[in-house]
Amino acid sequence: MELSMILGFWSVAALLVCTPGADWAYAITAGLGGRTLVPSIGGILFGYAVVVAAVAVGLGALVAANPVLLDALTVGGALYLLWLGIGGLVRSARPLAAQAEAQTAAVVASPVGSFLRGAGVSGFNPKGLLVLVALVPQFTTAHGAWAPAAQMLVLGGLFVGTCAVVYLGVAVLARRLLSARPRGTIVMARVSAVAMTLIGLSLLIERAVQLL
Repeated sequence: MELSMILGFWSVAALLVCTPGADWAYAITAGLGGRTLVPSIGGILFGYAVVVAAVAVGLGALVAANPVLLDALTVGGALYLLWLGIGGLVRSARPLAAQAEAQTAAVVASPVGSFLRGAGVSGFNPKGLLVLVALVPQFTTAHGAWAPAAQMLVLGGLFVGTCAVVYLGVAVLARRLLSARPRGTIVMARVSAVAMTLIGLSLLIERAVQLL
């Protein structure tokens, strides 16, 4: 692979990763969740790794060529984000004492559950699907020294690595800034829940408009 193609892909992918969205909202939530931080971020990375593998074996081309399937994945992701966001809003609407108790429970929440929720956020994230399904093939060539599948794995791995650096940074920063501010933690958790809810709603509205 040519270095210029790798850098070109990375510049676009990094810009998308650094754009706040559902991943950012969940990473902030993970940062507020104590020891669930690593499983949560690990889940996000695993979800993207699965999509990378699917693109490399040809499923990405199938999804890109089938608008109905892409719509179904997008709607599924939007509903999942709504479920996470509304659930977060319901918890944040409790009295402060109940919120503190809920946050304590989040700290000791199942790492497996946090991992699976993170995998769901990224696995159904339209931003990730856009990068890995639509963008990756544009930076591969059938005439290079490496097979197209290998090129896609390299580019996808670069994307996942960028996600790891950015989302871990977001989560750690959220924890350090808000660990000594219980009320600020509650506000940030509420903002993250609102963000996921709005993203889910916008995706559903966008798909509904396209179908009309």
